[in-house]
Formats: sequence, C-alpha cells, structure tokens
Amino acid sequence: MEKKRILVVDDERDLCEILLYNLEAAGYEADAAYSAEQALERLADGKSYDLLLLDVMMPGMSGFELAERLKNSPSTAPLPIIFLTAKDAENDLLQGFDLGADDYITKPFSVREVLARVKAVLSRSVHQSPQAEERYEGLLIDLKQKKVVVEGEETLLTKTEFELLLLLLTHRGQVLSRQQLLDGAWPRGVIVTDRAVDVNIARLRKKIGRYSACIVARQGFGYCFEELKNVEE
Repeated sequence: MEKKRILVVDDERDLCEILLYNLEAAGYEADAAYSAEQALERLADGKSYDLLLLDVMMPGMSGFELAERLKNSPSTAPLPIIFLTAKDAENDLLQGFDLGADDYITKPFSVREVLARVKAVLSRSVHQSPQAEERYEGLLIDLKQKKVVVEGEETLLTKTEFELLLLLLTHRGQVLSRQQLLDGAWPRGVIVTDRAVDVNIARLRKKIGRYSACIVARQGFGYCFEELKNVEE
C-alpha cells in the first residue's frame, strides 16, 4: 500500500523535526515547510500530499491565510488540513473551521494525539466513495472533489458550509436540531454555540442561489431542507 504523504508547515524547526520523526515512524512519508510561502512553493512544484499539518501563527503569511488560498483553488481545495496552534479561543476555532479545516489541535500537544487525529482525518478521506454525489435538481454536491455546483456553476463553500448543506440535503424533509447540525458539521470535541449554526446557515444561503429558499428554519426546532415546490406553495 502506498504511504500517505503529509506536509508539516511550522516555523518552529525543532517541533517539525519531532513531528517528522514520529510521522515517519508511524508509516507516513513526511516533509516540512518552515513558512506558508515555502509550503506554497512545494505545492506549486507539483508535489502531492494527502494531509497538511498547519501552524496558524507564523511570520509573513499566517496559516489562516494559507488555508484560505488553498481552499479557493480547485487543485488544492480537497486537501485535508489540521491546524496546529496555541490559539484556542472560540472565535479562532470558528475561523479555522470556516476556512475548511478538518481538525484543530492546540499547543502544547502530545505526539500520540497528533497521530490519532491524523489517522482519523485520513480515514475519513479514504472512506469517501470516489463516485459519491448528492443532487437536488440543479444543486449538486460532489463528495469526491468536495465541491458544490449550482445550476452548472461551482460555488466555493467553507468546509462547515459544505457539511451543513450535505447534512440537510441527505436528510431532506427532516428537521435537524441545531445540536444535530453541530454534531454533524463540526469535529468532535470542539465547543461552539448554537449561534455558530445560524451564522453558517446564513452564509450558506447566500451562496446557493434559488435553493436558499429550500433551507427552512423551524422556530424552536432547527432547520430542514424542503423541495422548492413545497416552499413556493
């Protein structure tokens, strides 16, 4: 079986060496970049990776800025990202997940925790069906390429928006509580408020054209995805 390739992006060289050693000992191929700019050079050179371990606070371009650039490019948008950072405020967590992060590890951390998170994220990526898609009329969710197409035009969603739309569409006609949406769209163990659901739903609606009307709020219960004919009646 081909080894999974991981790129560690962190300006702390000692930490990179520790991570590289342990990732390789765990059976992965691992490279290091000591800045976001160097990471972009590696990716531009055609090197392909299965996962990015990305520090947030770095001189020059931050990890958040790098993640945003990667997620806005069709060629790198599917690349899973785990943020490594000392920042653990709720707003920072929300910003990271809004940018498309798959997980978030706060420093200091144990190597065992990093390896467990890496394994979990890679496992989720592997078990996605390569041909899987969800469709409703002109709204398409491509699960292989992690993209959403509205009436033939791709629209860029954050990972959280993508997961919310997928949950609602796959449970069409069923009301999902805010807690169910939190459990399904945010990684386990991340503490966010119900307000985060409302904010991300509002952003999602702005990006999916006429299908925004399909995402209906049920006061006191949550949200559901209804067919257009039911909404328009």
